[in-house]
Amino acid sequence: MIRSNIVSSTPKMKTRVFLFALFTAAFFSSVLRAAPSPELSPGTLSRAKRILILGDSITYAGGYVDFIEAAVRLNSPGWHSTFLDLGLSSETVSGLSEPDHAGGKFPRPDLHERLDRVLAQVQPDLVLACYGMNDGIYYPFAEERFAKFKEGIGWLREKVSAAHAQLIHLTPPVFDPFPIREKVLPDGLAAYPKAYEGYNSVLDRYSTWLLEQRKNGWKVIDVHGPMAAELALRRKETANFAFSKDGIHPDRLGHAIMARAILSGLKFSEALANAPVKWANEPETGFLRLIHTRRKLLSDAWLTATGHKRPGMEKGLPLPEATAKAKALEIEIEAAARSVR
Repeated sequence: MIRSNIVSSTPKMKTRVFLFALFTAAFFSSVLRAAPSPELSPGTLSRAKRILILGDSITYAGGYVDFIEAAVRLNSPGWHSTFLDLGLSSETVSGLSEPDHAGGKFPRPDLHERLDRVLAQVQPDLVLACYGMNDGIYYPFAEERFAKFKEGIGWLREKVSAAHAQLIHLTPPVFDPFPIREKVLPDGLAAYPKAYEGYNSVLDRYSTWLLEQRKNGWKVIDVHGPMAAELALRRKETANFAFSKDGIHPDRLGHAIMARAILSGLKFSEALANAPVKWANEPETGFLRLIHTRRKLLSDAWLTATGHKRPGMEKGLPLPEATAKAKALEIEIEAAARSVR
């Protein structure tokens, strides 16, 4: 339950909250990652013909998806499967939304509204799902919100299983209050028109619960813990380091850290898992730019074709036109891949 008393926060207290949250996430992640997710390997991706990625705006931005596809292509010459990134900005799997989300213009989109259509039309072999960031709606932890998240994840599992696809859960990325420290709100308020300063501790609990489900045979890859650990390490070296300007959406390096965690979870070689971080620190190559162009083309086309209720999203090309353009890009991507292998 949310406490009714309002707690004031001094700058020193806020700094301790930020550091404690980061190191707590890193600690729990290190413990839970000792129990690996079952039956994951590079072949999990390379054998799939159609890979569907679900999530929110971080997934729609898709930097980590581009890095993963680039790594798989370099690892598996001749691979011609398709990544379809259908992340939808603002979406939750819990069905929850803040009372004044987007200034009251629209509630958060709910995966429940569109998943049946997406699965029926995409017909994936493999689904990667990254939810949690929006599911606590940027409030302090509450059991009722946590229950809705767990209920939504269970429902997602049932739907993907009924569609005869494999499912890999990704724990949510980190929330970092440091770059927006003058805007976040303390614990104890009745409402949160701005984010709760300790929201990353909520994501710690959501991530911990997902990781605990490995014992039940769930395939879960930890993104949250490795990001928190990397953030804490870099902030030791550079006090104002951040992956994100708004505390939520990672920059190119943040997406590379996400990709590294996913590739490591899929048991790719250390060299290949580390490649996204190397790529993020260099100018973007034609190979990665082509992958990004193709992913964005197909993302917008499929989001438009399958339908959603989120205003402000780009309208995609009709699927036949987008598919034809994607096939032409595929030839260029494979040629570019050969030049960098």
